[in-house]
Amino acid sequence: MLKPLAFRMRPKLIEDIIGQEHLVGENGFLRRSIEEKIPVSFILFGEPGTGKTTIAECYVNSLHAKYKLINAVTSNKKEIVDAIDEAKNYECFILIIDEIHRLNKDKQDILLPAVENGTIYLIGATTANPYISINKAIRSRLHLLEVKKLSNEQLVFGLKKAISSPNGLNNKLDIDDEALLYIAKQSNGDFRYSLNYLEIVSINFKNKKVNLSNVKEIIRVPNSSLDDNDDGHYDAVSAMQKSIRGGDVNAAIYYASRLLSAGDLDSLTRRLLVTAYEDIGIANPQACLRTKIAIESAYEVGLPEAIIPLSVAIVDLALSPKSKAACLAMERAFEETKDMPLDVLDYLKFTPVNVQEEDRYPYDEMNVWPHLQYLPEIIKNKKFFIPNENATSSYEKFLNEQYKKEQNTFKTKNIREAKKLYGKKK
Repeated sequence: MLKPLAFRMRPKLIEDIIGQEHLVGENGFLRRSIEEKIPVSFILFGEPGTGKTTIAECYVNSLHAKYKLINAVTSNKKEIVDAIDEAKNYECFILIIDEIHRLNKDKQDILLPAVENGTIYLIGATTANPYISINKAIRSRLHLLEVKKLSNEQLVFGLKKAISSPNGLNNKLDIDDEALLYIAKQSNGDFRYSLNYLEIVSINFKNKKVNLSNVKEIIRVPNSSLDDNDDGHYDAVSAMQKSIRGGDVNAAIYYASRLLSAGDLDSLTRRLLVTAYEDIGIANPQACLRTKIAIESAYEVGLPEAIIPLSVAIVDLALSPKSKAACLAMERAFEETKDMPLDVLDYLKFTPVNVQEEDRYPYDEMNVWPHLQYLPEIIKNKKFFIPNENATSSYEKFLNEQYKKEQNTFKTKNIREAKKLYGKKK
């Protein structure tokens, strides 16, 4: 009995892989690693059917390395310990972990020292976005490599290869190019999906010239680019936020529906909350609060009814005035602290040392507070917050006026002087 076509056409070596030029092409990272005989640890992330596990196995085969493949969900601690013990017998031992984003802390604690000291090389495969779903301790030790969806042209090339290969259909299927392109388009970059449908076509139309109408009889539903393992940083999530930012309600609703139709409530709600505070922010803080309430309501009622409160939030955010002023202020401050961390002024410290009573922070004198210098001396005139000149909401305009007053207020780091000028009269 023949194994499935997708299994029979599974590449064995790195040069057998279709597409992924940035990884396995002439100057690809993995190809260079193999040519230099320098193994590396990495995580392959991308949508289902893009060949992550296959690439990992081709990599170890091309290196002629000993390896073991496990699944983060089904494996236990003993399996990982045994793999590490086995690795001690080899110069190069690679452990491949599928669904690595589901690796729990107990397993990580066992694994990390072995990766750190070079006992094993680790390759992870995941459909999730590693910048969010992978533990920082693991992420910092591995290269992150994106596996991209195949183009329609690459899929057609692969399908023709499967038709002609002795391991594939061995030229027993006669199908025209238009029909192959249709299979490719319906596969949405998923080579495994396209091979599965090619196999169904070959079974249904044996000894017959296959055309587009024949294929359409079988393929009724296109392959969705999302499933319940996809993470919020894939294209639909990004497109939804950009649509809200651009005020396009219809586009925002469309991309949100794609996520919800795949049952991906977590990605949608997380991105909505980020969008609310990042893109709407101080222009409409009540919309941020309403979004949070809508998300809580969505989880309370669950899918499919969750779409009702979420649709209200999406329309609210898309049509709301926008302001990134607060978010951008924090980003500028991050850049400043990264380049040059500065000491806190003595009178602002939690427990100031060797500071006389007259020079201590005046907790009980509100009138003094606005006149004190709070930034370190070297950056005392630095502006992180830049008001949105195009503010349309009354609330943001109010904040901008308050900021203007604050900027025009006399400030000093001479506490005694400030107390004399603005403090309580004795």
